[in-house]
Amino acid sequence: MAKIVIAGGGIGGLATALSISRRGHQVVVLEARDTFTEIGAGIQLGPNAFHALDRLGVGDEVRERAVFIDELRFMDGTTSEKVASMPLTGEYRTRFGNPYAVVHRIDIYEPLLNACRAASGVELRTDAKLTHYSQDAFGVTAHLASGDSVHGDALIGADGINSYVRKQLVGDGYPKASGHTIYRSVIPMEKVPEELRWNTVTLWAGPKWHFVHYPIGSGKYFNLAATRDDAATEAVVGKPVEKDFVLNEFPDLGEIPRQLLELGEDWKSWVLCDRDPVEKWTDGKVVLVGDAAHPMLQYAAQGACQALEDAVWLGDLIGAEPEDFEQRFEKFNSERRERTAATQLTAREMGRQLYHPIGEGAKERNAMLSAFTADELYDKVEWLHGAKAGLPLEGEGR
Repeated sequence: MAKIVIAGGGIGGLATALSISRRGHQVVVLEARDTFTEIGAGIQLGPNAFHALDRLGVGDEVRERAVFIDELRFMDGTTSEKVASMPLTGEYRTRFGNPYAVVHRIDIYEPLLNACRAASGVELRTDAKLTHYSQDAFGVTAHLASGDSVHGDALIGADGINSYVRKQLVGDGYPKASGHTIYRSVIPMEKVPEELRWNTVTLWAGPKWHFVHYPIGSGKYFNLAATRDDAATEAVVGKPVEKDFVLNEFPDLGEIPRQLLELGEDWKSWVLCDRDPVEKWTDGKVVLVGDAAHPMLQYAAQGACQALEDAVWLGDLIGAEPEDFEQRFEKFNSERRERTAATQLTAREMGRQLYHPIGEGAKERNAMLSAFTADELYDKVEWLHGAKAGLPLEGEGR
């Protein structure tokens, strides 16, 4: 049995702790904040995410909280015309082995947190901000802002896009601002007109902006997310914004999306950031996972999905009796790097080519998307959504 320290108590950190503890190891999760909680709004979960959640033993609990979406719908945000749609029932679920769903972030976080609390091998520590690490032949020491330190046989950096572990391991500076600002609001579903309570993820695309909405919280709430390609250069995280400001940022919205956007309250803004893919996530007995390793923009809806895949993959590699963390971490790095890098770059290109083109570019985009059949769209997403695209079934080799 090994003792493994994980920096970061978000979705990726808890999933990794659960995955490793299920192999019989002791895990200490260091959370910088004073409590284990999750902020933010809705997220989308592809079939690959549910495959990982099932492997972690929390799939059923997440399903109980999720909203299973019937369709991904792409609309022209200025004309309100439907451009394309991808059905998510029937053939989709058969082909990919799991459903597509949307949840509030807390609805995936709490099942992971509850499972970690119930696991005898997981210790959860708050007010434990890692500043740097050191290692020797006997293991790794996580040094905390409080002056305390935690020693283990290995260290996993799951401390997000601004990871202190990555800062020391990779040293690639600050995250890259995408130039896109997103405005988010969550409102009670009862405020949405009944005729607009669609069981879809609907995206309205306009010139240098897009607007997405879908139900979350078992259908009790409505998630609104509107994004502007505004050339923002500085990171912003959860900054409150006046409603009138948000409405004025999207003057070209058609009648229906305008009606929905006007329902939003208590808006908050973020400037979307990511990083370039890197070759190496390891340093001896230290490894990065999730957003610390491969932070990505929202446009492929795969950030949480890829973090969950990391967690299961790494747990499988560590196994019950690890002999060499350096070797196993390097293997994890080499086996996951290509898939996650492709997802990062795909997310960037989706934002550029699909969500924000203007003029003739938008017309060409609409013509391209509208020509695809459902089966052709399934072919396009198979490499991401396929239940086994990123993970083997339990007991299978890689």
